[in-house]
Amino acid sequence: MDLLAPDLVDRLRSALERTGFGYDEVADLLGPMAHAALSRNETTPGLRATAGGSPLETLVRLWPLQAPVSREAADRALPGLVDALAAAHLLEVSGGEVRALVDVRPYADDGRGWWVVSDLTPGLDGAPIDVGADHVLGISSASSSLAQLTVREPFARALDLGTGCGVQALHLAEHVDDIVATDVNERALAMTRLNAALNRVRVDVRAGSLFEPVAGERFDLVVTNPPFVVSPATDARLVYRDSGLPGDEMVRRVVTRAPAHLNPGGWVQVLANWVHRRGEPWQDRVGGWLEGSGCDAWVVQREVADPAEYVELWLKDAGVHGRPDYARRYDAWLAWFAEQDIEAVGFGWLHLRRTGHQGHPDRSPVLHLEEWPFEIEQPLGREVAERARRTDFLAAADDEALLAARLEVRVDVRQETVGEVGAGEPETIVLRQQRGMRRARRADTVEAGLVGACDGDLTVGQILDALATLLDEDATALRRDRTPAVRDLVADGFLTPA
Repeated sequence: MDLLAPDLVDRLRSALERTGFGYDEVADLLGPMAHAALSRNETTPGLRATAGGSPLETLVRLWPLQAPVSREAADRALPGLVDALAAAHLLEVSGGEVRALVDVRPYADDGRGWWVVSDLTPGLDGAPIDVGADHVLGISSASSSLAQLTVREPFARALDLGTGCGVQALHLAEHVDDIVATDVNERALAMTRLNAALNRVRVDVRAGSLFEPVAGERFDLVVTNPPFVVSPATDARLVYRDSGLPGDEMVRRVVTRAPAHLNPGGWVQVLANWVHRRGEPWQDRVGGWLEGSGCDAWVVQREVADPAEYVELWLKDAGVHGRPDYARRYDAWLAWFAEQDIEAVGFGWLHLRRTGHQGHPDRSPVLHLEEWPFEIEQPLGREVAERARRTDFLAAADDEALLAARLEVRVDVRQETVGEVGAGEPETIVLRQQRGMRRARRADTVEAGLVGACDGDLTVGQILDALATLLDEDATALRRDRTPAVRDLVADGFLTPA
């Protein structure tokens, strides 16, 4: 069921456009201090900055700040719409005041702006958090992270699995012809339809769990921020984060079932949590999900939380902290972790790409699982795509072909040296990326010389032969010994095919 009739959607869009209710305009109105405070769920600076009574100030107070406004001010900002939005249960009118029952928020990324309708932000100004099981989360750090990780290349079909309010679908509309968005939460689907209409985006919205709504269909891109919270199945409360399945079973099902819905060369990009079980390396656990998938995979673990940290985080997210049953629920969750031999929970990303695409015949998938808790530069979608292309290149090149290849050092790589003043040789050489993953790699003289000489002119073999002559080393041995390092340098993006 639609939340608003099409004519009301058009009138609301016109009002938002006329008022200038855009991301940059709202940020400018609030100013840096109030804008930053709002990101911390504090509205007092924002209320002080929006006391002038203009239509834009009224909408900012009504929606992002979730404050009541006078009926007169609401009518000026939303002429002829207040009663209709109240009838649709998006606003509440009482005693000459108007309050928001849902959030409408401007959102922007990479020069493109949207409006996003979701449920109200819980916990503003320290108020008790009280949300229903079908609460529809708005723009969150998780949804923003997934959006910035997504490969932004032209695709024919994409699936937003567990769409929530439809944030990923809005992004996909910028580079995908046909978008399907699914969710088990009917309220979320209604908001996704409204957001699609409000932003003039075509999305095929379907109800159902996991891949049931798209049985037998294939896609070029699947993106998902599934309900990944690791908990006992009996503790499920909030649809947007609790799957009702125990532990990391929801993520396992997504990862193991998604490849069957990919076209050759198609992507699955997942934001996830996974279990660290005592005596089992996390790489073995997650790697086991990838066996037989027919996909290359790049899995990055960004953070690890111990059981107490993890339980506290999600109990507070649910608004349980400070309530009478907080200690009981905390203890029960920890007891379940202990029973399951779970000693930690990892958070990170999975990028899977189906092999066998055009120009790259079927081959054994390449799996790379790593921990990277260090600073990165977002958006990372381009780096994800480029890593896949480098993986294709390396998979097709045996050692002889790699030595015959012409490579270039990536433009953002810098060399750092440390040593005593006047010393002939540095004590340490570090190759450091300034962009993307911002990797750093210690190098010796040979490796640094190789990277420095890679400008696309000479082959890798020719450079190594020249270094062997310069350093009075055996050329055949140097080629043999350094080829694995060349593969690593390409895989991690220090060097790229010319």
